Amino acid sequence: MPQLRTVLLLLVGFTMAALPLKADEKTEPPVPIRMAPPDVPESFRRSGSSGLVTVKFLVDDKGNVQEPVVVKSTHQELEEPALKAIVKWRFKPAKKDGVAVGVHVTIPIKFANE
Repeated sequence: MPQLRTVLLLLVGFTMAALPLKADEKTEPPVPIRMAPPDVPESFRRSGSSGLVTVKFLVDDKGNVQEPVVVKSTHQELEEPALKAIVKWRFKPAKKDGVAVGVHVTIPIKFANE
């Protein structure tokens, strides 16, 4: 039986809706520096399925994850593990004109069989 492997899709899912950009501003996105993989429920692992949970959250000006919410999900049983993992993540904060700022980020977390 192929083992279930969690693949984290990071850069594709970043959105920075909290930062209105102007031509004279320099903005750097947040960069993940510590990522915790989600625990995969045993029932899901045995099913051989794959799934996707999209999570939106705020990366504050200290690089901590705040206010995570599930935007969409292919399997409800993956939502809680995804949220529990995301709150353990740490980021190098986003910067706007050289100053650390909070930004909203959306990340898809893919659970796939390999």
